Amino acid sequence: MTPIRVSPSSLKEGRWYEYLVRFLLGGSATVFTGLISSRYGAVAGGLFLALPAIFCASATLIEKHEIRRKREAGLSGQRRGQMAAALDSVGAALGALGMLAFALAFWLTAEESVLGAFAGALLAWLIVSITAWWARRKMRRIQPRIAEKRGDRAMSRSRPF
Repeated sequence: MTPIRVSPSSLKEGRWYEYLVRFLLGGSATVFTGLISSRYGAVAGGLFLALPAIFCASATLIEKHEIRRKREAGLSGQRRGQMAAALDSVGAALGALGMLAFALAFWLTAEESVLGAFAGALLAWLIVSITAWWARRKMRRIQPRIAEKRGDRAMSRSRPF
């Protein structure tokens, strides 16, 4: 199993304006959520806290970076950029499941104890996120085998995610 690791070297690939776009989109989403919360209450505002404002910016930036990297090597890179952005979207979807588990657990237990609710919600997030990651990893290994049994050779050679 491949260990999860952080690679700060990828920060060097970005340009200053790309980080500014991410910051502005994230800040705008936060302000938007605050406005909804002040107008319609904390429950309605809380629904928008999971707004994936940064995802749109990061998916396009990932695609651009991959295309740029391949062009520097003399290749088109269009398909590679799309696949890299698609892989990022899978991670965002798995992260959203973990956030949903956190929000639900906190909402159900916050009246008892805020500290206990936070601890329980954190545990729910951890369990759901790891389980979703594990299930996706297992499905990724099973999918090519199923395609091979059916005789779908094109599918068995490619691994989209």
